[in-house]
Amino acid sequence: MFSAADQQTFGKGVALFGSGQWWEAHEAWEELWLEAGGQERAFLQALILLAAALHKRWHHGSLTGRNFHKAVKYLDTLPDEYGGVDLVRLRAEVWEALHTPGVFPQVPPSG
Repeated sequence: MFSAADQQTFGKGVALFGSGQWWEAHEAWEELWLEAGGQERAFLQALILLAAALHKRWHHGSLTGRNFHKAVKYLDTLPDEYGGVDLVRLRAEVWEALHTPGVFPQVPPSG
């Protein structure tokens, strides 16, 4: 799916996301998203929106979850596992984190 260099950038975003640095994860993935197409683009867009949802919730106090619901629209176009990520579990973990202070969802590997 990604070149070696892009895989490194993707991994950096995963690590940032897992440590609660959601805006920084968003920024890392955006580099890849700008060049992506098709399902890869939808995958990255969903991850960016999930990161934005968490950032807005816990750094700006937003309770609307708009970005989460936008992400779900992209996730619904993808298989349950894509790019080595368990998207069903990711969706559930982010939903929980949006409602539970101090929860830092991970980008769960598939399988």
